[in-house]
Amino acid sequence: MDISAIIGVIGGLMIIFGLVILLIGIATYIFFALALMAIAKKTKTENPWLAWIPIANIYLMTKIGKVPWWTMFGLLLALIPAIGWLLTTALGAFWWWKIAEARGKPGWLGILTIIPLANFIVIGILAWAD
Repeated sequence: MDISAIIGVIGGLMIIFGLVILLIGIATYIFFALALMAIAKKTKTENPWLAWIPIANIYLMTKIGKVPWWTMFGLLLALIPAIGWLLTTALGAFWWWKIAEARGKPGWLGILTIIPLANFIVIGILAWAD
């Protein structure tokens, strides 16, 4: 097998991998938008359609959790080297804690959103469980 065939195979695999990642990203975005919109409707928060708009969906989260809108600027903490991701994760967990309480669920449930894959289950519970 010559080098151009190998490069072609690797290039094709990279394209397929990229498309799979893109489809997973789109499916995840749709799931979270549907869940956030359902949570907003159940908490009678105005403008649940904001769940579909990037950045506006974060604003909607602050409204559902009844935290000040300016806490959105806390996401800029992610720019701090080394500890920024930790601070941003803590802020997100706090927002989900407040959203869980707004849905009448225990606040600690919101902390579970920091666990990969468990966050889908927790947010699904907050959105569609009675």
